[in-house]
Amino acid sequence: MPTPATPFTQETALKKVKAAQDLWNTRDPVRIAEAYAPDTVWRNRGTFLKGKDEVVKFLEEKWAKEYCYVLRKELFAFQDNKIAVQFFYEWNDQPEGKGQWYRTYGLEDWTFLDSGLMYKRQMSGNDVAIQDEERWFSPGGDINGFEIAEKHL
Repeated sequence: MPTPATPFTQETALKKVKAAQDLWNTRDPVRIAEAYAPDTVWRNRGTFLKGKDEVVKFLEEKWAKEYCYVLRKELFAFQDNKIAVQFFYEWNDQPEGKGQWYRTYGLEDWTFLDSGLMYKRQMSGNDVAIQDEERWFSPGGDINGFEIAEKHL
């Protein structure tokens, strides 16, 4: 995800968002952390992190609780070295999707270094319990192909 670098255009901001989506859907904390500056600062809901080591630990703990995770990110706004993202992800609280399904709705605020590495990430999100038949995304399905209705935006 280090490229494209700042300042962003509509095209490069969209590429950056979709690259982040694809990277996060690997659920590989070490690989994901490579897209961030060594001294990155995060606020994820009420958790505050600094540095790649804390990011890796946080993501490992996250995916030890969120099974069958599938994420979609959409460009919300951008300017210079900043991008705002609207996201949706679905996950289950039990392995193999045998528990309660959730959809998390949220917004992220990203700030990048000139190199294209993300320095700051702030995330706010809300978890909503859903039924299996309400799911939008399926593993291996087209994450970007599902049209999200206005009532969810």
